Amino acid sequence: MSIYEQGLDRNSANFAPLSPTSFVERSAEVFGEMPAVVHGDRRFTWSQCRDRSARLAAVLQQFGVRRGDTVSVMLANTPEMIEAHYAVPGINAVLNTLNTRLDAELLAWQMNHCETKVLITDSEFAPVMRQALATLKQVHARTPIVIDVCDPEYAGTHECVGQHAYELLLATHAPVSRLQGPLDEWDAIAVSYTSGTTGDPKGVVTHHRGAYLNAVCNVAVWTMPHFSRYLWTLPMFHCNGWCFPWTVALLGGVHVCLRKVEARAIFAAIQDHNVDHYSAAPIVHNLLIAAPAEDRRKIGHKVRAMVAGSAPPAAMIEGMDRLGIELIHVYGLTEVYGPAAVSSKKPFWEQASLSEQVRLNGRQGVRYPLQEGMTVRDPLTLQEVPADGETIGEIMFRGNLVMKGYLKNEAATRSAFDGGWFHTGDLAVIEPDGYAKIRDRSKDVIISGGENISSIEVEDVLYSHPAVLSCAVVAKPDARWGETPLAFVELRPGAEATAEELIAHCRTMLAKYKIPREIRFEALPKTATGKIQKFQLRRKASSVEALE
Repeated sequence: MSIYEQGLDRNSANFAPLSPTSFVERSAEVFGEMPAVVHGDRRFTWSQCRDRSARLAAVLQQFGVRRGDTVSVMLANTPEMIEAHYAVPGINAVLNTLNTRLDAELLAWQMNHCETKVLITDSEFAPVMRQALATLKQVHARTPIVIDVCDPEYAGTHECVGQHAYELLLATHAPVSRLQGPLDEWDAIAVSYTSGTTGDPKGVVTHHRGAYLNAVCNVAVWTMPHFSRYLWTLPMFHCNGWCFPWTVALLGGVHVCLRKVEARAIFAAIQDHNVDHYSAAPIVHNLLIAAPAEDRRKIGHKVRAMVAGSAPPAAMIEGMDRLGIELIHVYGLTEVYGPAAVSSKKPFWEQASLSEQVRLNGRQGVRYPLQEGMTVRDPLTLQEVPADGETIGEIMFRGNLVMKGYLKNEAATRSAFDGGWFHTGDLAVIEPDGYAKIRDRSKDVIISGGENISSIEVEDVLYSHPAVLSCAVVAKPDARWGETPLAFVELRPGAEATAEELIAHCRTMLAKYKIPREIRFEALPKTATGKIQKFQLRRKASSVEALE
């Protein structure tokens, strides 16, 4: 035994499991009188926010919620959603944030799969939740305790589906003495479901340690200061808001809640509440750029925005710059707590031409500071590809910002961790400076006449046309070539372009076989977080109509 192992045991004085609940306790202790939450006419300080969260924790404990029990929430970006992110982990239970755009059948399936013990639901979602709860009872013989939230900012009818009112429960329960968190930082903090586009969704189980460390990473990659004012344009149900509920607590910052994502409301919130940071998918940033003059408000201070999903095209970077908003591009998945990589800007990039800045910022980049490994490897041999910008492999992660695994799905978990790395399914190259650049999802590669076509490469060219707001390229069955590229395009408001014009534009930058054979102008199906649902477009492309 080493001399450094003798009489130097771990104890309560020198070791505590990492959990983001500690951020809430500290901010209440140090910044108790300072603002924490803004929502309509409601205002809560950090002391009040912690008190409300601790009261919710006491309610859940009275309802029998213990370590490892699941609390599901069907909530908009409101104070109650923030409080759930603090209260549920604070008693070592597991938080399941439900996607507010799902149908009743899928909601019931998810609540049964994660064995929901308590459900907290907003009155706006009463109709779909009533159906989901009926299905949950009839099909799965499960009846969770239901708590209703009636948000004053919701203008519709306040229907209830449960027997318990949120505010009444908080008023009649004394707060727990402390949001204690887990005894083991490896304990589950949340279960979040993937989209399930190729079968049943998978329940991604994350742990306290990862949530804690990713919350810290958010500060590091953005150099966020104390008391940052963060606008909730990103749904908190998506990867637990990329861990930003806990990041804001770490900084003693302000949650500026936004019930509905609209350009006018975003501009107003930024100006009225001096918002300095927000995160969103490309569709939200484009919403601001394309907003009519009557919906805009002048931004007189520095605002930083995080964009994830598809790489920001030149028009977006230019448009956001005109608004006074600085973009940072991040990359990740539900399995890695949201963002786990960033196109980390270097000072000399600012001296580059706009086209070069677009190229540099459009890459998926490098690992987050507290993620131990990010690589691009051959998925079969697991050998790392050379940093030549040409050899394609699969992006893989390893480290503290990787999920525990998939709930009740050991086979999928083993497959995801094959070779000691988490396999993302995203195909990429490593450029000479070590930054990763996605070429495509493995399922989105178009194989035409034996040649591989990156749908992302074609999309990047389409995005460079000034009339294009959103686009997606998928494979269309072809009797001669096997597959050919089919582009679905949304134009900017007021803009005009024909299919022939866009094809001619592609012809100037792409090899002939990569040019879309057809372009369809229509609204693109998107998730609640703004990601384009290519699986729906692939179905359209593979339909009888597409084969004719």
